[in-house]
Amino acid sequence: MTIAGDGNRLKGDSAIQYNVSGNVYNGVLRMQRFFGTHRLRLCRASLCRSTRIFAAIALAATLLFTLQVKSASAQATAFADAPPLLVGAAWYPEQWSEATWDHDLALMESGNIHLVRVGEFAWSSLEPAEGQYKLDWLERAVAKAAAHHIVVVMGTPSAAPPAWLTTKYPETLRVDEKDRRDEHGNRTQFSFASARYRQLARNVAEQMAIHFGKNPDVVGWQLDNEYGNTSFDPETRNQFHAWLKARYGTIENLNERWTTTYWSQSYDNFDEIPVRPSNENPGLLLEWRHFVSETWKSYSQNQIDVIRAHADPRQFITTNTMGWFDGFDHYSVHSNLDIAAWDDYVGAGPYNYISNGMTHDLVRGFKNKNFWVMETQPAFVNWATNNAALNRGEVRDMAWQAVGHGADAVEYWQWRSALNGQEQYHGVLVGADGTPVPVYDEIKQVGAEFAKAGAALSGTTPDSQVAILHTYDSVWAIDLQRHNEQYDPLGAIAQYYRPLQKMVQSVDVISPDSPLNKYKLIEAPGLNVLPQKTADRLMEYVKQGGNLVLGARTGMKDEYNTLYPQRQPGPLVDFLGGRVEQFYSLPGTVPVSGEAGIGSASIWAEQLSTKDPSTKVLLRYGASNGWLDNQPAIITRTMGKGTITYVGAWLDDALLEKLTAGFVKQSGVLPVLPGVPDGVEVCRRSHGQGSVLILINHNTKAERVDLHGSMRDLLADSTSQLTSVDLPPYGVAVLEHTGK
Repeated sequence: MTIAGDGNRLKGDSAIQYNVSGNVYNGVLRMQRFFGTHRLRLCRASLCRSTRIFAAIALAATLLFTLQVKSASAQATAFADAPPLLVGAAWYPEQWSEATWDHDLALMESGNIHLVRVGEFAWSSLEPAEGQYKLDWLERAVAKAAAHHIVVVMGTPSAAPPAWLTTKYPETLRVDEKDRRDEHGNRTQFSFASARYRQLARNVAEQMAIHFGKNPDVVGWQLDNEYGNTSFDPETRNQFHAWLKARYGTIENLNERWTTTYWSQSYDNFDEIPVRPSNENPGLLLEWRHFVSETWKSYSQNQIDVIRAHADPRQFITTNTMGWFDGFDHYSVHSNLDIAAWDDYVGAGPYNYISNGMTHDLVRGFKNKNFWVMETQPAFVNWATNNAALNRGEVRDMAWQAVGHGADAVEYWQWRSALNGQEQYHGVLVGADGTPVPVYDEIKQVGAEFAKAGAALSGTTPDSQVAILHTYDSVWAIDLQRHNEQYDPLGAIAQYYRPLQKMVQSVDVISPDSPLNKYKLIEAPGLNVLPQKTADRLMEYVKQGGNLVLGARTGMKDEYNTLYPQRQPGPLVDFLGGRVEQFYSLPGTVPVSGEAGIGSASIWAEQLSTKDPSTKVLLRYGASNGWLDNQPAIITRTMGKGTITYVGAWLDDALLEKLTAGFVKQSGVLPVLPGVPDGVEVCRRSHGQGSVLILINHNTKAERVDLHGSMRDLLADSTSQLTSVDLPPYGVAVLEHTGK
């Protein structure tokens, strides 16, 4: 759970930092400028889960639900009445007398909650002294949960080390950039690279795996909690230097790649290289982030190894991440996890369904399959500047949106108010006295609806024909050298996503390393770092019939954060038949016009040129600084069976929307359900046998939706066939084709 008490502004008014347990998470949410007044708060943030939903299978005397996790299937539960879609809550039995457990679990069961996450902050209760393990209480808690038809995600407790550990081994505490060592008393105060800390975390995880790895009521494992804080202690520095040596081989090779002759930065050996996250050579800064990502990946692997040695393969292993938090490369960190999971928080809101949906799509792209929401807010949080509650109906709205975008479980943080601690004011389902708070009934309704629609949604996943490419290297590279403080690389992604989502209603957000051929249209708002191998994949995609749209600042640098000598878009210059002659940070707006439309550019503009007669100019700049006057702003070319287009400016929303409509039409992509009112979201989940539509009215007024065919609402008590559906404010319909 993230404590983000201090929302400190970053560069520009579209950037936020979140303070987590006294340590600053940098660059988490920066979407306010691009999604109206809503500031995207991916604070607690990022969980999501695996490939397919629980499918019921008869096996022996019990009904097992399976969760596809790569090639392994996960038995979700031994209870015949547990729904394929799960509603859950974070439960901390160690904080309460055992006399309260049955009462709480009975309330969960009656509230249609069939999943709890336990253990992730319980290290001092699981191992009160080094080597002295006490897991009997947790065994009883799991057994009591099972008696109430509730399955368990087991959390490893390494996010919150006990006092005996940090006192006996102070070297395991993290050190910040200013060489200040952390103290005990909050959480995430450990060094993620510490060998001793990893061994101690591995030991407790192994004991938990021995006890619960074969437990039929444990569906999976969550490692740690919300990876984020790095460390600059001597052990981490030594590991970074060793990592660089393994990567580059010789210091001469590193010097050449980083162009260290600039400012006499050339190094004689790897130990001379500083360890800083900013204000350094761009090559060093990018490699530091690569090292951080691989260190978190190995941090996971340290616990995965001992869990897998004792756990049934049906149990998945994940961790809960934080949406657009870019402290590490999520594609790398998720590569050794079974599913993705994230913590979905909007803070004080207002809840913006487009930005929240985009984050779901991002998380689904980490593994290119369904995910879990491991935490989300029950009405309000405690860490925003104004902890306003979501409106009545919005909690349900958010839950169904998560499912619509591929979530197979939605879990609320937390079940019951802690009597003390930093998050006393956070929203809950049950008060400190053990009685429900108002939002309990809304979540109970969600659980009942998940049970109604679960069978139809089992085995389904979102299926998109359009994708947006996203890489952490490019986000980092631009963020480190924005050149214009208003140029937010995440904001650029958001600006391209919004009109696509409106027009086609289903968009994937993926890494360029993902399979590309299924998409008719791919947009890449800012692939600033463009390795040759990625360029080769994109060219092949276009040749085979794909339509590729590149945004400004694409192809400026190679994988070492070094400028390409052929200028932008680097290895795609010849393929595009044009290039960027110069880029300009704009102090105001510049007119843009041509056959594709009329509008303006702001923040950033690139003077383009064409080098091949087949490359066509779609838009030109009007009078501005003289350099841009009448110069190409957008160029396009047909190559093979497809097209490549370069958009060299930050365009106004209306013009970008018009351009997007042209790209969509050219690509032959149709909306999932045409003609829906603004503010009504359409989600489609499909499998080989058919699809299910989820309609969500995010508006505060009722809306009618024409279904263009006959469907049945799985949430309605009636089996009537509908050709239209009336949605009240925050209303939801889950629709199955009747074939009539």
